[in-house]
Amino acid sequence: MIIRRKSKQISIGNVKIGGDAPISVQSMCNTDTRDVSATLDQIGELAAAGCEIVRLAVLNKDAAAAIKDIVKKSPVPLVADIHFDYRLALTCIENGIHALRINPGNIGKKEHTIKVVEAAKSHNVPIRIGINGGSLEKEFEQMDLPLHEKMVKSALRHIEILEDLNFYDTKISLKSSDVLTTIEAYRSIAKIVDYPLHLGVTEAGTLKMGLIKSSVGLGTLLSEGIGDTIRVSLTEKPVEEVHAGYGILKSLGLRKRGINFISCPTCGRTQIDLIGLAKKVEERFQNLDLPITIAVMGCPVNGPGEAKHADFGIAGAIKEGYIFKKGEIIARVPEADLINSLENIIMESYSLVK
Repeated sequence: MIIRRKSKQISIGNVKIGGDAPISVQSMCNTDTRDVSATLDQIGELAAAGCEIVRLAVLNKDAAAAIKDIVKKSPVPLVADIHFDYRLALTCIENGIHALRINPGNIGKKEHTIKVVEAAKSHNVPIRIGINGGSLEKEFEQMDLPLHEKMVKSALRHIEILEDLNFYDTKISLKSSDVLTTIEAYRSIAKIVDYPLHLGVTEAGTLKMGLIKSSVGLGTLLSEGIGDTIRVSLTEKPVEEVHAGYGILKSLGLRKRGINFISCPTCGRTQIDLIGLAKKVEERFQNLDLPITIAVMGCPVNGPGEAKHADFGIAGAIKEGYIFKKGEIIARVPEADLINSLENIIMESYSLVK
């Protein structure tokens, strides 16, 4: 059983982060925020996949202005990602944004920081301090220290700025493209502050390598009880980040949303397109939010028995397959009809309408 680090709790819209709240899954739109329609479409897709918080890039005043209409129709809380320009932060706050990602030490004059903090206070808008190992301030970058220690020092400086202004509605991230640096940075900060931590390995890569790096980095930290909300950063469609996030959390028993999918490796007994079948089954049921395990196994000899713990499954044969339930074969179906038949059986079992 994983014992989570004790952290204070904040709220982003209706989503609680930290404390005893479930570890939330986030992603970020890759649309032009000025395009309200396209951005809302992508937010809707992310929400349907289970994304609980969505971040939006706010690059200019037109994007900040668009936040007003996006917030009104968004099904999930939104975070404005802002670099340097305090005026964009003020506009987003006025337009109803639920949270900011902005580093208070990087927005110029002290009075600018004060304006943003006071506005965030009055509108109950939390601030995420986001430290990136590849873009540290010069004063920290030039220190003769390991990178993770520089990242922690940078985070602590930004935290101090907010605390000096009596602002504590904060969460922290310390991301690096290097997995071990990321792990050590989070381990270190977790011992120093009790703010909730947003986990991520930044610039992790495309789907294949990005999943590996994120699973190792986030999985290690989460298994140690560190982390309150996560984003799996992938060079891929944002919705894949959501599926990956839940996959990591489910593998550790930290979240139960969606199905648990299992499939066997191919072997010489396999006489069906197991790889293609497994991918299609996983895709078909990826948004089905039921606490069940679905298995795709390569042969009827060992398949149902090895996956008897699965609630439902398919065992491949020659141009056909067997559908089984709790290890018992209940139907023999042509290969082309396997997925539809499996779906019908599951829907009927739970009295759901397709």
